[in-house]
Amino acid sequence: MLKSYNIDDKGVEHMNMFAWEGWWTSDMNSFLWGEKAFFNIDVLEDAELLMITLADYEAMTLKVPIMDRYFRILFQNSIVTKERRLVSSTTHSAEEKYMQLVESNAVIFQRIPQNLIASYLGITPETLSRIKNHTASHKQS
Repeated sequence: MLKSYNIDDKGVEHMNMFAWEGWWTSDMNSFLWGEKAFFNIDVLEDAELLMITLADYEAMTLKVPIMDRYFRILFQNSIVTKERRLVSSTTHSAEEKYMQLVESNAVIFQRIPQNLIASYLGITPETLSRIKNHTASHKQS
């Protein structure tokens, strides 16, 4: 499990994504254009990492066409996921974002600390706690 995040001028972490087993993550701007990375990537659990340079990536995709298709599909899925996250972050309430996360990936709450989940949702840990308690009390009634 990896986390990708940036830190604002006040030193606050803002979660970009969590990368599960079998996922890829990077700072694409840095990878493709060689610019200073905007995103930090940290390991949350023991992991085996594979890393590749842009030159090796380009050579590999030329020599092994199936890898070009594989990475194209990864990039397409990444774009769609990020577009959905952008729409959700600008149009849904905190409760709706929480419920979407529960429905799409409930195991996240067992593997990732609440403060990181709150950052990912764009809310405070206290707000996340209130939403979880409110949701739990409605399920019991």
